[in-house]
Amino acid sequence: MTDLPRPRRWPLWLVLGVVAMVLSCAAPLIVILTLRDHGSGAAASASPVAVESPEPGDPEQVTQLWLRERIAEVLTQQAGALLRGDERGFLAVAEPKSAAVASLRRQFRSLRALKVTTWQVRITDIPERAGSRWRVVVTYEHCFVDPGCLTGPVSIETTWADRGGVPRMVALSPSASAQDGPRPWEASDLVVAVGKRAVVATTAKQKGRLAEVLREAERAAEVADRYAVDGTPPRHYQIYYAGEAEWRRWYGGDRPEWTAGYAVPVGGGHFDVVLNGKDLHSSVLDDLLRHEMTHAASLPGGGYRTGDNWWLVEGVADLAAAGGRPVSRYESLDDVKRLVSGGWNGPLSAAEPGERAMDWQVSAAYGVGYLAVRHLVDRFGEQAMLAFFKAVVHERESPDEASTEIFGEPWQSLQDDCVSYVRSAAS
Repeated sequence: MTDLPRPRRWPLWLVLGVVAMVLSCAAPLIVILTLRDHGSGAAASASPVAVESPEPGDPEQVTQLWLRERIAEVLTQQAGALLRGDERGFLAVAEPKSAAVASLRRQFRSLRALKVTTWQVRITDIPERAGSRWRVVVTYEHCFVDPGCLTGPVSIETTWADRGGVPRMVALSPSASAQDGPRPWEASDLVVAVGKRAVVATTAKQKGRLAEVLREAERAAEVADRYAVDGTPPRHYQIYYAGEAEWRRWYGGDRPEWTAGYAVPVGGGHFDVVLNGKDLHSSVLDDLLRHEMTHAASLPGGGYRTGDNWWLVEGVADLAAAGGRPVSRYESLDDVKRLVSGGWNGPLSAAEPGERAMDWQVSAAYGVGYLAVRHLVDRFGEQAMLAFFKAVVHERESPDEASTEIFGEPWQSLQDDCVSYVRSAAS
């Protein structure tokens, strides 16, 4: 690994926004299939509307509706096989020797390693003809580890061949929306370590760090839990440790160059934390995990578009990352000093760095957020600061409303005080 030139080697970027699922308004029929693992085997239920087999001369929509029922049936069987741990049954949905076989085998083994407990299949579109084949998007609502958790969706385009009235999957495309995919379990063969509060997954090439990351994640969970302002910390934290190739691919890749980790909302109130293994030194792994896992604990379940409040979201996460160290030992303090010496004088709402920001500018921006939040804690206490965070980030109050309500001071004067503190701490 190559050291970066500054002591803070993990500038961070948080993926924001809600995973969206687009449903087809044209489809007159919805098939919903549900499977859950209740610990004593899988229970299955299906509620498709019966559709007669197509006859010669029928409109193509009759074939489409009929084929959707048949696809739903085989996916019901596949879901049951997944929860039973039956790899052969899971692969039976695929056309032998087709591209789908390898993809499904990888999915099965990775999903089982991740302790999949819920696998719900939803088809909202009707299959569309693609030459002699058919394509349809299938949405999978799923959970890991916790059988009773709220599910998160992922939508995957599948391609099918009709083999005498029995559809067989011949290909599937990874989920490809900006945040949705491909998910690590779609794109990679994963090795997984499961702890009491964290699940850590990576590839065989990175397996040597798996135990270390899990150990630090278990410790970080104790800190991150304190920042669950809605009172419900995650039941477990899902963490993916990415090698260089995986970092470029998982969740679409395409992060700013200075990114070392991010937390992405995946539905059901869950976040996946992804760490960039490149240049990630053991000496900063604990800080990085506390930061990103605090995002997972503190943010609304659908994520949050920070904008003017970027300093607050990242400042709280960096407060957790600092692990109680005094301000004088904050790793980005020299970069904040550089920013202040260049004339920075606020406002906090403009602190967010751009994608092309230099490393020291990114580090300084995080430092501004940390120091401002730290000052609020020093003046009003951590609980009051978290109440302010909840009001602004979860309840979407303006800082002006929240400041008057919680701190008893107008935000403009309090922000000026925070800016003065940042400048003083960096002097």
